[in-house]
Amino acid sequence: MEFNDYSRIEFAYNQGYGPRVLVVKIAGTNRVNGVDEAMHEDLARVFTDCQRDPDSDLIVLTGKGDVFCAGGDFDWFEEQIKNPASFRAIAPDAKRIVLSLLELEKPMICRLNGAAAGLGATIALMCDVIIAEDNAKIGDPHVKVGLVAGDGGAVIWPALIGMARAKEMLLTGDMISGAEAARIGLINHAVPREGLDAKVAELAAKILSNPRWAVRWTKVVMNQQLRQTANLTMDAAIAYETMSNMTQDRAEAVAAFKEKRPMNLSGE
Repeated sequence: MEFNDYSRIEFAYNQGYGPRVLVVKIAGTNRVNGVDEAMHEDLARVFTDCQRDPDSDLIVLTGKGDVFCAGGDFDWFEEQIKNPASFRAIAPDAKRIVLSLLELEKPMICRLNGAAAGLGATIALMCDVIIAEDNAKIGDPHVKVGLVAGDGGAVIWPALIGMARAKEMLLTGDMISGAEAARIGLINHAVPREGLDAKVAELAAKILSNPRWAVRWTKVVMNQQLRQTANLTMDAAIAYETMSNMTQDRAEAVAAFKEKRPMNLSGE
């Protein structure tokens, strides 16, 4: 299948992971694969296109270079703060990213090749099997930049590690290593960098050795609860995130990060 008109995602087949494997690579304009408007638009349709692709039975999702996806791009953050209507305008796509991920029937392995934060972490964790470099970092630091964790973190983190741990992670915005993420059950495996591709290939082979429709429909059944949670959660999450984008502390948090100084929060 031809994947046309994508500016922030690259596609390739059979990259050492076996036949009928499609590699989907997040490829931003900076070294951390930060999410800008164009990438957000790409992410809102890529998983639907993966489902339609007749040439693949398994998806490997990864990042270009040494980072998976470090979440929102700070230049885009500044634009959204200056023009709140632009933040409101992305709400349908924000919801579509999460729902299309959960509606994808084909099994998807996350090849977590570096940091995954915010939306990047959500996308990684909504894959079916997550294999990370042991020293990769993963977390949802929305609160550290003055935003509600509205892009799916409130859906997937509690489902994977329970509400208590999830609240601690999302309310602190802490990042943890791949090794720690595997220890607490957030991801499936953490391996040294040099063993990442071999582990992805191993899991892909095991999954693909089973009958196609048994695999796909087992995933569909298991995702029902997540889809229900997403339907209950996402509208409120996006609405609160949109409101948080208009607070004074949101602007201060972004400015402090870009100026590499402590935040001077007002509580407003």
